[in-house]
Amino acid sequence: MSPPLSQILHEWMCVTIRYSMRGFMLYAKQNNYSVPQLNVLFRLRHKGACGVSELADEMGVTAAAASQLLERLVQQGLVQRSEDPLDRRNRRMTLTEAGQQVVQESVAARQSWLDRLPALLSEAEQEQVATALRILIERAETLDEKNEQV
Repeated sequence: MSPPLSQILHEWMCVTIRYSMRGFMLYAKQNNYSVPQLNVLFRLRHKGACGVSELADEMGVTAAAASQLLERLVQQGLVQRSEDPLDRRNRRMTLTEAGQQVVQESVAARQSWLDRLPALLSEAEQEQVATALRILIERAETLDEKNEQV
């Protein structure tokens, strides 16, 4: 008897996370970035321009710690400061083009193993997996809808 689907999904998730994190950590190490630095870059990409205290709250650190981290990123040319148009006393932090590039490269490094995986599958297996994943994606996207109806 084969294991239940939920167990197989958990196993797949573990494999996905392991390979994803391995690629991400290798990228960080090879490029001399810390995980907190990359975390800030991802948050800025997601949120857009925001203040130091806002980032600090999201990261669960003090404003002083976030400010130090951001200062290093500014010095590296990955983040830039600008005046808040609504309050000139505040500074808004945004990604530079170089910061955007680092985010894109780290995502690519995290996902590179996925590009190598299909070569290990036969054409028939690739079709089976693609069909199954399309179904999973469609059903997963309805989870929020079902939770809202309850």
